[in-house]
Amino acid sequence: MAETIDKGPQAVGGSNDAPLLIAAGAALIAGLVAFYLPATWPIYARWAALLVGLAAAVGTFAVSGVGRSLWDFILLSRVELRKMVWPTIDETKTTTLIVIAFVFALGLFFWIVDLILGWASRQLLGGGV
Repeated sequence: MAETIDKGPQAVGGSNDAPLLIAAGAALIAGLVAFYLPATWPIYARWAALLVGLAAAVGTFAVSGVGRSLWDFILLSRVELRKMVWPTIDETKTTTLIVIAFVFALGLFFWIVDLILGWASRQLLGGGV
């Protein structure tokens, strides 16, 4: 009988990821160089070269293990966001009013504490009016 062994979390990407990531970086750099260096090119040709380099970099990154893993993370994040339950407008208004009331009450409390401590320090140190 064959046993399956759980090898724990697998490393992201594989051995072929490094060349793909290097190629993606090279395509991005080539697009940037093609945009900035040839000042004699028309602006539309420079923009086209930049966009082609960017598209090649994104495409190359997307087929790598890291890119696939990033895409899976994005999809799973969207699933989790759909599970969110947002408060109703009445709950939001009530919570906002409670927060404002607590901020006012704490401000008043600390103002009174400051007055008492200021009075006590003036009495102890003998200064002030």
